[in-house]
Amino acid sequence: MSKDDRERAEARINKITRAAQDAKTGKTERDASSKAVLDNMARLRALRLAREAAEPPPAPIAAKKARAKPAKSGEKAPTLTAWLESQQNSGRRT
Repeated sequence: MSKDDRERAEARINKITRAAQDAKTGKTERDASSKAVLDNMARLRALRLAREAAEPPPAPIAAKKARAKPAKSGEKAPTLTAWLESQQNSGRRT
């Protein structure tokens, strides 16, 4: 085995060991950050529930009254042809 081959092999081994160490530390870092996020969510949830428990319950929303339908007049709407003629006579181009 030549010196060059030996250096390549050592570099490859070093790379593999570094990757294994990074994977271990990366997993612990991810676990720590996810635990921090979950703890923060639990703390915020507890604060929200305490705040909601301290507030008086909101007043019920009153139901809206149904609108009365306007009474229909005895007159019928003009037919389409009559309406179009009135539009043309008034200067509107249709």
